[in-house]
Amino acid sequence: MSKTSGWLGLEDQGRDFPFYNAIPTGLTPMQWGLLMLAVAAGLAALSGVALLFRGDLTAFIPAALFVLIPLGALYLLSGHQLQALFYKVGWRELRLMLGFALLNLLVTFSVALLVENFWTTESNPAFAELKEASNYQLVLFYLRTFIQLIGEELFTILPFLALLWLLTSCFHWPRGRAIWAAWILTAILFALIHLPTYHWNVLQCLVIIGSARLVLTLAYIKTKNLWVCSGAHIINDWTLFTLAILGQKAVVS
Repeated sequence: MSKTSGWLGLEDQGRDFPFYNAIPTGLTPMQWGLLMLAVAAGLAALSGVALLFRGDLTAFIPAALFVLIPLGALYLLSGHQLQALFYKVGWRELRLMLGFALLNLLVTFSVALLVENFWTTESNPAFAELKEASNYQLVLFYLRTFIQLIGEELFTILPFLALLWLLTSCFHWPRGRAIWAAWILTAILFALIHLPTYHWNVLQCLVIIGSARLVLTLAYIKTKNLWVCSGAHIINDWTLFTLAILGQKAVVS
């Protein structure tokens, strides 16, 4: 469908999700499988190659591979149709990035406070890294996370589209129900890949990280523009990193 009625009244009119319904091009089951393998390979490169490249500059390599492997696979498999994922960014898109980032921060802090009342939570190791970083290292850290967070959006949105295709084309689910399922399942997937980061704290990842992911995916569901959900993710995480840095400086002073 080229013109949507809007899932939950959220979606922008006149733009549908790409690839799942052969617009602008379709992918065969084998191509979808290869794309998901590329998504997994990107994650493996981020975690595995990072063990080999720990320098300030070489650490950009695994972050770049996290983006380039799935994006390159989609470019080849879709007949160079990457523009279906990325649309222009204007003032409206910038406002949406900021709005969804603020909503995500509100949800994250609210859910975290609720969870911390009855469960022990773990801190992101990146915060400890920031405490010891020089100004030069902080600049590189922000630049590297800019790239990595785009990769995290690809890691979520490409499986989201694959699930939409699977559920609507193979299982003949209604579009709305397929969106619900893909939205929830990819949030769970995103939460689970953070288990090593948070010392295998399952509840923290599923509830706190998972709820944050639901908000970020809503930015994509609304706009179908990967720049918007990526921008919201970057604003959200950079805000958290900056608060951690400022908090540390306040303690030291």
